[in-house]
Amino acid sequence: MSAVTDNPSVRGSAPTAPEPAARISPATAVQHGLLLTWRSLLRIKSNPEEVLGLTFMPIMFVALFVFVFGQAMMGDWQTYRDFIIPGITAQSVVFATIGTGVALNTDIEKGIFDRFRSLPVARSAPLIGAILGDLVRYLLTVVMVLVVALVIGFRPSGGAAGVLGAVAVLMVFAFSLCWLSAFMGLLLRTPMAVNIFGSIWMFPLTFASSTFVPTENMPGWLQVFADANPVTHVTNAMRSLMLGPDDPSVTVPLAESLLWSGVWTVLLTAVFFPLATRAYRRRS
Repeated sequence: MSAVTDNPSVRGSAPTAPEPAARISPATAVQHGLLLTWRSLLRIKSNPEEVLGLTFMPIMFVALFVFVFGQAMMGDWQTYRDFIIPGITAQSVVFATIGTGVALNTDIEKGIFDRFRSLPVARSAPLIGAILGDLVRYLLTVVMVLVVALVIGFRPSGGAAGVLGAVAVLMVFAFSLCWLSAFMGLLLRTPMAVNIFGSIWMFPLTFASSTFVPTENMPGWLQVFADANPVTHVTNAMRSLMLGPDDPSVTVPLAESLLWSGVWTVLLTAVFFPLATRAYRRRS
């Protein structure tokens, strides 16, 4: 006993604390996020129904709104087709962002995020990968809407550059909405709850906007909300880019629409990115 206590290397020694985990640089975190983005895209193979939903729903919206409501709205369906295609494109992607929260909530329920926690990857990588993977799927929705629009005679006066610019505006805005959806998916307890609450705030955003009708045709109290609605600004910007500034349906200057679209995108990201990140750390 004395031999042990007399040994200076043993006497008074305390248990060695575990070494802290090595810090992961932002560049490495981005690399991990891109790897998990690929994993998110590979899930399409095991869930083809999701792709069918992202493609056939926009087709139904285009067909129903153009051919059912076009004559009543603007006298002929061709005029309404040109007016509504930018709006349906925006509406389809905005609604699709609910899937980000649902997928995150499902992954947490299945314990997938617990497995990620045991891997030497950045803590934020699964969240980044999920959102970037969803953006690729939303781009598929945009492509399907535009293909159907071209088939029924839509010819954007803004040309390819205008269409690409409109898609870019929409995808950047969708990125900010994904953080809102992710926050809901991490905050609520079940995928069904995420779907229900997501639809509650998506319906006013998409329908009380310039997506389907000009806001000046709305009652005064609703027009105030619609004119401030971020979806209105995004849709107006897309309409101006696709149809050209001289089109009769373009009532707001492109610069103004782009400015407010950018303001809302930055605001939504600045609010819900930290909230989603904090909720993710708490749940994972």
